[in-house]
Amino acid sequence: MSARTPTEDAELTARLRSPSTVRTAFDEAMRIYSEPLYWQIRRLVQSHADADDILQNTFMKAWMSIENFRGDAKLGTWLYKIAINESLTFLERERKRKHLSIDDQEAQLTAHIAADRDFDGDELARKLQEAVASLPEKQRIVFNMKYFDDMKYEDMSEILGTSVGALKASYHLATKKIEQFFEDED
Repeated sequence: MSARTPTEDAELTARLRSPSTVRTAFDEAMRIYSEPLYWQIRRLVQSHADADDILQNTFMKAWMSIENFRGDAKLGTWLYKIAINESLTFLERERKRKHLSIDDQEAQLTAHIAADRDFDGDELARKLQEAVASLPEKQRIVFNMKYFDDMKYEDMSEILGTSVGALKASYHLATKKIEQFFEDED
């Protein structure tokens, strides 16, 4: 998530809760979390434009409910939860709008990666993105958080509201499916 110390997080949270410092603290939170949140969202929805919109919605939703943030969870955890919920809401809305099944949407995400002109990675990175996009939604989220963000299972559990054991099982299944994807490609 973020390499911030608990003291730094507590200080920023205190500033977010104070009416006199909330604006500057929120600007700081946006600087700290924009990039990792963007990439978490982007790996879920694939499109740069959609990821930008969802990131903006994430921060708008956070700003609108900042007075409800008590600091029980880490700030990053709270923001990740909002970002993932916004991403899932977007994917569900798109699925309904396009009358797609979940499988069709996963195929569409995979096809989007193959056609993405903004993708600047090598062929192996593209294949990995295709493999991840082919995963069921929950496994894709868990894989992205663990593999790309190196997030602790405990933090993931707090964000997703799922037990650590279930998350470990999802990650294990996701890695097996990705391995199978690469074996099938050969």
